[in-house]
Amino acid sequence: MTKEAVIPPKVDLDKLKSGGFIKQTQKDLFTVRLRMPGGRITPEKMAKIAEVAKKYSRMGYCHLSFRQSVELIGVHIDDFEKVVRELAEVGVTVASCGPRVRVPTACGGCEYNPNGLMDTQQKALEVDKRFFGTPCHHKFKISFSGCPIDCARTYEMDLGFQGAVDPAWEEPLCTGCTLCAKACLEGAIVSDKEGKPIFDPKKCIYCGDCIRACPTNAWKAGRRGWIVRVGGKHGRHPMWAKEVVQFLSDEKVHDFIEKTLQWYKENGLPRERMGVTIERVGLKRFKKEVVEPIMKA
Repeated sequence: MTKEAVIPPKVDLDKLKSGGFIKQTQKDLFTVRLRMPGGRITPEKMAKIAEVAKKYSRMGYCHLSFRQSVELIGVHIDDFEKVVRELAEVGVTVASCGPRVRVPTACGGCEYNPNGLMDTQQKALEVDKRFFGTPCHHKFKISFSGCPIDCARTYEMDLGFQGAVDPAWEEPLCTGCTLCAKACLEGAIVSDKEGKPIFDPKKCIYCGDCIRACPTNAWKAGRRGWIVRVGGKHGRHPMWAKEVVQFLSDEKVHDFIEKTLQWYKENGLPRERMGVTIERVGLKRFKKEVVEPIMKA
């Protein structure tokens, strides 16, 4: 005997899934995916989610998804309205699945992480508010990493933004302490006989470790911004995103997303991920029609 639920014909499972209610193998039970941009959640919201899960989950636990959301497991179809209403009391809403822009993911960024170079959390909240749920040919995932450690896996996203800083050296302030060379794990800085740094920009990954290590502020932030990658995905047939921009300004992130989504809408095919569209149409064309106008503006 199959465990698949006998759902009334009037219930559209695809529509429910698009709204964040995902059918389980158990009869009439669903996983309810919650909207958590950047993975940030207050203690008050956590407490309410626990309360609702304890009340309505028929399997007795929650799940933390790989994309920073909380999922209520084993919610009966008859309890959907009550779950949504009670979670709304603390501002928690249901996320979405299907062919649309998903909730953005983000690391801690520069707010409290010493490695962070950009404010990933603020950007995730802004992008979620403006672009969440935008219809697309397929799912469209966006992430923000604050530094080259890339905890938010920008290489695996349809559109990924990674924080970067270009170090600039001021010789008069340098004492030749060699701490910058010791801090640079990429070998982009070596010290000469006097302890002064010799910098190889080709090896630099824009992490800012030399800036943090310098006791005299001889190393300072030059350019700061986002490295942009496009066309990545994981799943059955993973694709590595292509780097298309270095040091995109914070102010141009929304414009870049908007223009990318428009390009995807015009050039993509139904059920085709962004990376496949780029492979078919050409990265060169994407750069000409999206990247160049944004960078020239």
